[in-house]
Amino acid sequence: MDFTFSEEQQAAAEAARGVFADVAPDAVPSPALTTGAVADEFDRALWARLADADLLSLLSAEEYGGAGLDAVALCLVLRESAKVLARVPLLESSAAMAAVQTYGGPELRAELLARAGRGEVVLTVAASGRTGHDPAELAVTARQEEGERADWILDGVQTAVPWAYDADYVVVPAHTAADRTVLALVPRVHDGVALGEQFSTSGERLGELRLESARIAARDVIDVEGAWEWLRDLLTTGTCALALGLGERVLRMSSEYTSKREQFGFPVATFQAVAVQAADRYIDLRAMEVTLWQAAWRIGAGAGDTLPVAGDVAVAKIWASEGVRRVVQTAQHLHGGFGADVDYPLHRYHAWAKHLELSLGPAAAHEEALGDLLAAHSLG
Repeated sequence: MDFTFSEEQQAAAEAARGVFADVAPDAVPSPALTTGAVADEFDRALWARLADADLLSLLSAEEYGGAGLDAVALCLVLRESAKVLARVPLLESSAAMAAVQTYGGPELRAELLARAGRGEVVLTVAASGRTGHDPAELAVTARQEEGERADWILDGVQTAVPWAYDADYVVVPAHTAADRTVLALVPRVHDGVALGEQFSTSGERLGELRLESARIAARDVIDVEGAWEWLRDLLTTGTCALALGLGERVLRMSSEYTSKREQFGFPVATFQAVAVQAADRYIDLRAMEVTLWQAAWRIGAGAGDTLPVAGDVAVAKIWASEGVRRVVQTAQHLHGGFGADVDYPLHRYHAWAKHLELSLGPAAAHEEALGDLLAAHSLG
């Protein structure tokens, strides 16, 4: 078997490295020194460069101006973005576009995909539920009025929606009286739609999305079985890619610092206690990487296995959540007091790592989900 990335996937990663090469992780105020949001909106200039490099349309088909690549390619690009703490909704918009392409109707695809791929329309996803701990699809109710093409009415609250104040549309999972989950594309500015400010540990502004009898046209609602589960798996796997990229950059920062910092006339990197801790974190990153690519491949290939794709995604998120936490904690320890210096970017990576650790469920939640899958599917 050939486990190397394809030429197209490698080209996407190379293009991403070029775009992110001059992005500074400390271009906005420190979240440690800011009571509100670190910036009013995401990095629009970077968003435009990503569009020019065709990195916003990686998963879109050629007919919509895209490259027609898979989840692995997207994760390669996300990995590079996290190394510089890129402040763009690349994961959310790309995943939402992929869901529209895979499950949306022809009218919706024609309306959104090409424009979103050019960066003209920004999408995000409400995936945290009402409290951040309950299933997102149960936080909002959806009912359709009489008639096949009748409007849908949405009521409920979704918390911690990323980039909610910048997106043109929020993809909202909602449950019906028939216990189905639909995906509604809700305009940010719309009757019955309101936003309340929330803030992440990274200092980015989130939004509490409040829906009160919000009327959404039938063409903007995806009523296909499995659409939400597929989108959630892609978002979770993309979050694992972000955690991997961030962790790799932090371990490199630790290596560079401990190689230069001397005690008793020797670089602290030569001390056994330091080397062992760094080696343990390297092992964490390799485990994060292999489980990430397994999950991304399963999503892209739709390959059959004893466990559903959700099992591989759960394993990847367990490693990503635990691994990135250990990497940044060890980095803070190895940097000593210097790691808490707000003029040095390590504390920013720590704040982003905590956000990624908890996004779409911490390790414990995915361990429970994996246990349920193992109980329901015989491995014998």
